[in-house]
Amino acid sequence: MWTIVSLLLLTQLPPDGAAQLKKVDALMPELRRLARDPGVVREVKRQNAQRVPLETIRKLDAEWTATPALTPFKRKVLGSTSTRSLNRYREQLGRAVAEAFIMDNQGALVGATRRTSDYWQGDEAKWRAAFNGGRGGELREKPFFDESSQSYVVQVSLPVKDGARVIGALTVSVSLLEL
Repeated sequence: MWTIVSLLLLTQLPPDGAAQLKKVDALMPELRRLARDPGVVREVKRQNAQRVPLETIRKLDAEWTATPALTPFKRKVLGSTSTRSLNRYREQLGRAVAEAFIMDNQGALVGATRRTSDYWQGDEAKWRAAFNGGRGGELREKPFFDESSQSYVVQVSLPVKDGARVIGALTVSVSLLEL
């Protein structure tokens, strides 16, 4: 018994963590549907077509992280059509979705349900695994306590595809305590 309690404490899972992870698995079909949502795909394609140089993306990332204020650029990202698609799915799934965001083929944000700590996700495992050099992949990270949402979450990252072609990535933070 103490071994299980110790293991759960070490992995920072709530007491019913194993059952909660099974519930995350049960959400996967809905999360995959979100990654295929026509509004999400359309917005990722639109942003990819702009062919923004990585140097510009990194500059925007530096500006994003430099201030906690809701700048006009942050408002634009948080008010995008893809953000509306994310929020529609979030309403359907309820409080189980702590956060969700979409990235283009370079890891730059296309839309997000709330302000992320940075704009460019291209250097993070969540984007690298889901985009996977254009081959796509899925990543379910280990559960952790997320300070910003004050909840135990599992981040799930999936490829965003246009047909069979991977064009971006989606990350959803699933709140284990709200499943």
